[in-house]
Amino acid sequence: MASSVTASGEPPVLLIRRMDASFSFRVLDFFASGETFLAAAVPEPPRAAGAVRVDAAFLDAVPSLRCRRQLREATSFQLGGIIGLGNIGSLIAKRLEAFGCVINYNSRRTKDSVSYNYFPNVHDLASESDVLIVACALNKETWHVVNKDVLVALGVIINIGRGANIDEAELVNALKEGRIAGAALDVFENEPKVPAELLTMDNVVLSPHVAVFTTESRSDLRDHTIGNLEAFFSGKPLLTPVLP
Repeated sequence: MASSVTASGEPPVLLIRRMDASFSFRVLDFFASGETFLAAAVPEPPRAAGAVRVDAAFLDAVPSLRCRRQLREATSFQLGGIIGLGNIGSLIAKRLEAFGCVINYNSRRTKDSVSYNYFPNVHDLASESDVLIVACALNKETWHVVNKDVLVALGVIINIGRGANIDEAELVNALKEGRIAGAALDVFENEPKVPAELLTMDNVVLSPHVAVFTTESRSDLRDHTIGNLEAFFSGKPLLTPVLP
């Protein structure tokens, strides 16, 4: 990492070099304690960065991570429901289509650019979905958008949005009582706390808010950060402005 000042006296621009040095990684058992649930909670930034960059196969060294189990049974889910057809939701829909899924969705407004089935009511969407994927932002309208009534209509729920999009207490009850087939959760309502019941269920897959941590996404983030810095110091429009 280095800074440079142009001959014209323009503000310094931060230059970030790609890191080619060797690293020694320490694997974090995210479910061992609340303090180590998120990589960001690690007091030593280099170790936190290292934890993000560890190859997925290396996670086998942490036996308590439920996501390390291999899939042993094939399943067929033909109806895919998505709450939030934004950039992320749309990319998920395209991938589900490749597996022959019929796509249904609920969003703030209908999308004229797609032929998917729009449901203005989340409960009705759940009734027509084998798997319901939560990919929306968290606001007053989407807080506990997946409630008891929605869960009753479901098969499997996947949440990559925000934990409070789902009524977590009702989800735990639905799983315990067998009213829902299963859940895959990357986010939780009261992070870093995770309901203890979820850790013992065989029909639940958990990950510690790391769905975004792929090699490609980190590279994209780095490139966008550098591009925004260069645009700002050059007096050009930002690539990804934060709008009010």
